[in-house]
Amino acid sequence: MKKILICILLIGFIVILQSCGDDEQKPETTDNIESNTVEFEPGERVAYTPPKDQDIQAYNLKQQRAIIGSRSPSDTLALKEFVVNHYEQGTYLVDFDNTFTYNLSKSAVVYYNKGGNFVFGVVAKSKPGERLIKPDNIVGYNQSYIDLDSTDLGVAFFYLTLFEFTGSSFQVIWETPIPSHGGLRDMRLDKWSYKGTQYMRIDFYYARGSGHIDYNYFFINGIRERPHLLMTYKGIDFQRTLANVNNDNYPDYFEYLYVNTGTRIAVVDSIPFYWSGKDSAYISTRNKRLSRPY
Repeated sequence: MKKILICILLIGFIVILQSCGDDEQKPETTDNIESNTVEFEPGERVAYTPPKDQDIQAYNLKQQRAIIGSRSPSDTLALKEFVVNHYEQGTYLVDFDNTFTYNLSKSAVVYYNKGGNFVFGVVAKSKPGERLIKPDNIVGYNQSYIDLDSTDLGVAFFYLTLFEFTGSSFQVIWETPIPSHGGLRDMRLDKWSYKGTQYMRIDFYYARGSGHIDYNYFFINGIRERPHLLMTYKGIDFQRTLANVNNDNYPDYFEYLYVNTGTRIAVVDSIPFYWSGKDSAYISTRNKRLSRPY
């Protein structure tokens, strides 16, 4: 009996020692950031502490510099560093949607080396005074629902930005808003077949309509000038396509009307809209009172 009691006490003592050891080895985390990256005060939340978020960005960039081999002064990592160092806190150079689980995400940038060393980038800014956005929450198909719950996840303001690298650093040539808060897919430089005008097409998912929205930025007077925005889209029962309605330098579009009976979906009409410089809006050719800003 005495031996059994001693064994029970010994086992209990070993369990207590193991529990203490686990507590000592368990890393403290805040918002999924390991404690060996930056230090946090007890109860501190990164999403509401812009300086700490900026420290995390700077630390992550430091780690990336350590593992990247050959680099150029104007590479994407240098652009990320520029954004962290020169933009307001809570601002990010975002990534494209990672369409395959095991692919590495690519930064939302397009390099353009005609007439200079230019980079088009998609930058997302947090709404001042509110919860910081998390880049993963604004990119991808499911994140196109964010407009329904944006206040809980932070409100993202997207911008298409043209950077130029001039020997030693980047400078911002212009930035223009992208009228969406989430669901970025990708972007690419394209050319308008009617006039040969280049434009940047930025594609966003639109999950609620089982479709997508393209924000098309046309460089009417070259890339150094702020571009002209025209929005096109396509879904189950809605569509807007790029067109040439009045043969000027600005792109136009056709708006399609659908009938959806529940068993049948069909196009019943298409309405032309043209750009009016006088009104700074797109105007319907059938009804002058019908206008759209882009």
